[in-house]
Amino acid sequence: MAVLQEYKCPCCGGAIAFDSASQKMKCPYCDTEFEMETLASYDEALKHEPADQMDWAERAGGEWDEGETDGLHVYSCQSCGGEIVGDENCGATSCPYCGNPVVMMGKFSGALKPDYVIPFKLDKKAAVEALKRHYGGKRLLPKVFADQNHIEEVKGIYVPFWLFDADANANVRYKATRTRFWSDSRYNYTETSYFSVNRSGSLGFTRVPVDGSSKIDDTLMESIEPYDFREAVDFQTAYLAGYLADKYDVDAETSINRANERIKKSTEEAFRRTVTGYDTVITESSGVNFSDGVTKYALYPVWLLTTNWNGQKYTFAMNGQTGKMVGDLPVDKGAYERWFFSVFAIAGAAAFALQFLFWLL
Repeated sequence: MAVLQEYKCPCCGGAIAFDSASQKMKCPYCDTEFEMETLASYDEALKHEPADQMDWAERAGGEWDEGETDGLHVYSCQSCGGEIVGDENCGATSCPYCGNPVVMMGKFSGALKPDYVIPFKLDKKAAVEALKRHYGGKRLLPKVFADQNHIEEVKGIYVPFWLFDADANANVRYKATRTRFWSDSRYNYTETSYFSVNRSGSLGFTRVPVDGSSKIDDTLMESIEPYDFREAVDFQTAYLAGYLADKYDVDAETSINRANERIKKSTEEAFRRTVTGYDTVITESSGVNFSDGVTKYALYPVWLLTTNWNGQKYTFAMNGQTGKMVGDLPVDKGAYERWFFSVFAIAGAAAFALQFLFWLL
C-alpha cells in the first residue's frame, strides 16, 4: 500500500506538490517554490512544537476558626438561587444580582475562608454619584433609569475572586509578510516576501483574578479591573460589617480554565508586540507551559445595581476601590424615534434653505 506525504504551503496553506520542471516543491495557488530540504526541516519543526501544559498546584482558602462565623448569616435569593452572606445587622432586602427579594436562611457555613480582602474605599454616596455621571447627558435613556429612588438601590458587595499566580513559558511561531510595489512603463509589480518568525521566553503572572460567582458575568468583573492589591489585607470578618458578601459557587478548579485563557492570551499579546517591521503577522502556533502555579482566594469590593427593563436585565458595577464604573444602557425607542425625526426635520429644513439660497444666487 502506497503512503502519500502531503505538505501544506507555509505561505497560503494550500497543498503543494513536486514540480518536475523546476525540480522543486511548488504551490499551485500562490506559485511559491520551495527547496525539498527547506520544506522537510519546516515539517519536522512542526511535529516537535510543544503543546500547552497548564497545571496548578496549591489550593486556595483555609478553614474558618472556631466562632469566627458566629455573626454571619446567609441570605438566599428565591429567584436566581444566589446565596449572599451578611452580618446579623444586615438590612438588605433585595438581591444585588437580580433585584428580587432575599430571605434569611440561617447561619453561614460550608465555604472556604478567604485568604485576603480588599476593603471598600469608596462609600455608597460615591457610587450613587458615579452612577449619575454614567447616566448624565444620555437623552435616549429610559426615564426609569434616571429615577432618583432607583439610583439609591445600589448595593455594596464583596465578590469572591480566585487569584492565580504562575510563570508562563511560551513558544510562538508567526507567519509574517512584507510587500513592496513598483511599476515601469508597461506593468505594475507586487512582490510579497514570507517569513517564519519565532518567539520564546518566560513571563511571570501574579494574582490573575477570576470571579467565583456564576451570577455575575466574568466580562463585567474584568471590565472594572484593575484592583490595587497593595491595599489588600488578611481576611477578617469585621470587614464584612455593613456590606454583603457573595458565597462562591464556582470553585477554584472550575475557574482554572478562565485563568488559563487570560494568561495564555496575555502571553501571546506580549510576544506579538515584539514582532515588528512586517506588513502582516499571523499566529500559526502557540505552546504555553505553566509552572509554579498557586491559587489564592480573596474578596474584592464592588458596588452593584441590577434592574430589569422591558424584560431584559441590566447590571452596573463600580470598583469599590478605584471608582471605575461600567454597565450597558438601554435606549428608549420612543425617545429615539422623536430624536430621529427631529434631526431629520432639521436636516430637511437646512437642505431646503440651502437649495433656496442657491436659487436666489
